[in-house]
Amino acid sequence: MNHRVEHPYPGRRRWMSVLARAPAERIDALLAGCAALPDHAILRGPEAGLVMVRGRAGGGGAAFNLGEMTVTRCTVRTATGRIGHAYVAGRDMRQAELAALVDALMLDAEWTEDLEARVILPLEQAQTAARADRTGKAAATRVQFFAMQTTRA
Repeated sequence: MNHRVEHPYPGRRRWMSVLARAPAERIDALLAGCAALPDHAILRGPEAGLVMVRGRAGGGGAAFNLGEMTVTRCTVRTATGRIGHAYVAGRDMRQAELAALVDALMLDAEWTEDLEARVILPLEQAQTAARADRTGKAAATRVQFFAMQTTRA
């Protein structure tokens, strides 16, 4: 029997992933093209800290501590009462605040469609293009190794 509960915001994982990888300047520039943003209050942070990164030997073996990574978190509440959270890699306080603000606004039906079109989708497309560019450059340096079997007379 499957007791899986549907997430109330199924796209949230996607938009938070996009925001976590986007530079603050780019988020800010895209938000400038939206309607006047509502006021927001910072509930927590932005504050930087460390998290332990875990790994697995061979992808499925025993877990081990790989090392620590710096992350910045922030939680905001909009004037309409929506609460957004963000965790971003590194120490960019502005990125964490903007990501949390966009998260809160994406939870509001009045903002979802506009932010998806004006902020999330352009960021996602730029990240996909950058990934394809990196993949293409890496593929160009790929070396094909093969073994030649020698025969002895």
